[in-house]
Amino acid sequence: MIDASGLTKRYGTTLALDRVSFAIQPGEVVGLLGPNGAGKTTMLKILTGYLPPTEGRARVANLDVLEESLAVRQKIGYLPETNPLYDELAVYESLEWTARLRGMPEPSIPAALRQVIEVCGLATVVAKDIGQLSKGFRQRVGLAQAILHDPEILILDEPTSGLDPNQQQEVRQLIETLKMKKTVLLSTHILSEAQSTCDRVLIIHQGKIVADGPPDTLGQHMAGGQRLLLELKAPATQAQETLSTLPGVTRVSLQKAVNSHVVVVVESSESQDIREAVFDLAVEKRWPILGMTLEKASLEEVFRQLTT
Repeated sequence: MIDASGLTKRYGTTLALDRVSFAIQPGEVVGLLGPNGAGKTTMLKILTGYLPPTEGRARVANLDVLEESLAVRQKIGYLPETNPLYDELAVYESLEWTARLRGMPEPSIPAALRQVIEVCGLATVVAKDIGQLSKGFRQRVGLAQAILHDPEILILDEPTSGLDPNQQQEVRQLIETLKMKKTVLLSTHILSEAQSTCDRVLIIHQGKIVADGPPDTLGQHMAGGQRLLLELKAPATQAQETLSTLPGVTRVSLQKAVNSHVVVVVESSESQDIREAVFDLAVEKRWPILGMTLEKASLEEVFRQLTT
């Protein structure tokens, strides 16, 4: 759905994007993470046809964003970081005006408006002026405008920025509903949001992609393997030595040993999931397992490691 190759953007002597390449498949929900000034918004503006790249190419829905800019925009629903709304318009008027700007056929507009009003939960404010709305409802109106023409791709720039926790949750639930039928690329500073909402994250730092992968596996990759916290009833020395012989195990550290109660950390290589082998060994040795927890670096730890 989105294919970026060698994207570079310079503002004078400032290099905002440095040969960025990535691809997003249909149906994926991808989070774009990075500190302020990393290049996130610049990238989104290039993908939506708002800015041209200095070098490189980008294709959206198999259309070139420079050569087929208008066709690309028909495929995209875009919510920029600064939500462009006219305060003096009522919600319904704003949506109706957006539909006409999009060139939607006149007979199809009323049904499309009813659908986005329902999906975005705007029924209670549809007659109010936008200037009277809370920021949470303003974001809902922005999302309604973005999906009004039923685009294949949603590009959302900080969709929950500045919202209180309840409003953030409402917008996240709305994105959860939308992602069932759309390909979604969203930038965010809220790492828990990316962890819970996205199938995959891209971390950008100083204009370069420094990490790309599912949120749950990035921590394992950064740590270079798995850490298994194992609590069992077994002789401490024997447990430590025997666990060390399992294939893929690189280290076994004794954390606690009280009588026959042992806590160890079993480290393994990145490609090896040793939980099943540990379980089989414990059954063979008749060592009751009291607990087994796979430890991972959090997305926050990965982010800090890569961007500081």
